[in-house]
Amino acid sequence: MSGIRAARIAATAVVPAELALVVCLAAGVRLPGWALAAAEVLVLGVVLLEAWVLGRLYAAERARGAAPGQAGRAALRAVVPVRVRRLLRHELRATASLGWWIVRGKHGVRSGDLAAGYTGPQTAMMYGMVFVSVVETVALAFLIPWPTVHRVVLVLDVYGIVIVLALHAACVTRPHVVRPDGSLRIRYGALFDLVVPPDAVASVRVDRRYPEGRLVTLSEDGVLDLIVGSQTTVTLELNRPLPFTRPLGAVGEARTIRFHADDPRALVSALRQPA
Repeated sequence: MSGIRAARIAATAVVPAELALVVCLAAGVRLPGWALAAAEVLVLGVVLLEAWVLGRLYAAERARGAAPGQAGRAALRAVVPVRVRRLLRHELRATASLGWWIVRGKHGVRSGDLAAGYTGPQTAMMYGMVFVSVVETVALAFLIPWPTVHRVVLVLDVYGIVIVLALHAACVTRPHVVRPDGSLRIRYGALFDLVVPPDAVASVRVDRRYPEGRLVTLSEDGVLDLIVGSQTTVTLELNRPLPFTRPLGAVGEARTIRFHADDPRALVSALRQPA
């Protein structure tokens, strides 16, 4: 039980740091390479601890006669808090998005759909962060005289660069989607995904705003802001409260949704004129 408790405490403790890192990247805050590396080292340590505890729990469940799938699910529920499971799933999906990005694919976009990108305000910032990280990696390669330390720092720096690229790739390959039936799928990479059915839409308009707050912000009167690069360009009024799930699993209800689209007029036009 002490191992399970330690794994849960470690996993829960790492969530604020990892979430703060993701929010800072999404908000356009440039972080030094050592901060990215430290965050990923922390996550890696927690993952190794949990893998050890999970292995023991899985073996115990199997010894009791549980099927492989049941044993695995029981071990996960016992050790990994739901917020940590969601955060790790987000990171894995973002990393997988690099493959979609290379082949110029779009996740969840079918024939007849309108794919609306939203990465315009953050693209230059993301590439700038990657450039600075690469320069820092090269500089450290010359400044660190110890081979072992150099290799460790190199791996961490490269992984930090991959994470930044993966976050941006997830946003590029997972655009907003307007379907022919008038439904709208609002997304931010692998962190946020909300489907708005056509009968829930009261009105939609182009409306550029510069709200303050985190990536996903819900006001007391039910206004949900999905902020990209400190701005939103579309306001969607709903005729009924619509539930949504935050990146770490908490659930809220929105009556108005404000989000960013690079071409808000095209999205608004498509949403007003379903086939």
